[in-house]
Amino acid sequence: MKQVGALFAAVVLIGWLVWNLWNLFRIVTGLRDRSWRRRLWWTRVCSVALFAGLVTWIWGVFRGGLDVRKTCQFVHHEYYDRAYRDAHAAEFQKFFPLHNKCNAHFDLVPAWVNPSITVFAVIAMAAVAVLLKFGIAHLTRFSRKEHQS
Repeated sequence: MKQVGALFAAVVLIGWLVWNLWNLFRIVTGLRDRSWRRRLWWTRVCSVALFAGLVTWIWGVFRGGLDVRKTCQFVHHEYYDRAYRDAHAAEFQKFFPLHNKCNAHFDLVPAWVNPSITVFAVIAMAAVAVLLKFGIAHLTRFSRKEHQS
């Protein structure tokens, strides 16, 4: 059953990737033809931002590999401090911000990951805010037409 769930998630993510590659093209062309004045353009921006944020988060989560000790020692040639990791275990389990430290001075999660996730989240929220504005404007126009008839 786990394989079916993993396969379904992979198919959904691949479909979302293809959709967002098309969205990137449409976002850029939409800047030239003023499509940014339409709801679909902002929906595309929101989708791309959410996808990029998710991919960045996944990248950060899996930077430690399956064996953090071996990754620290043999891949990055950093001292693996077991006592430090045990003392800060809760920090490494958080959803955000991501950290996976070998010791007090070296983090396996690249420095660009957390700021990127934040930027993508802000872009997605801005797109949702614009979509809400479009929705409110539509409801206002609809309600005025209803009262006039």
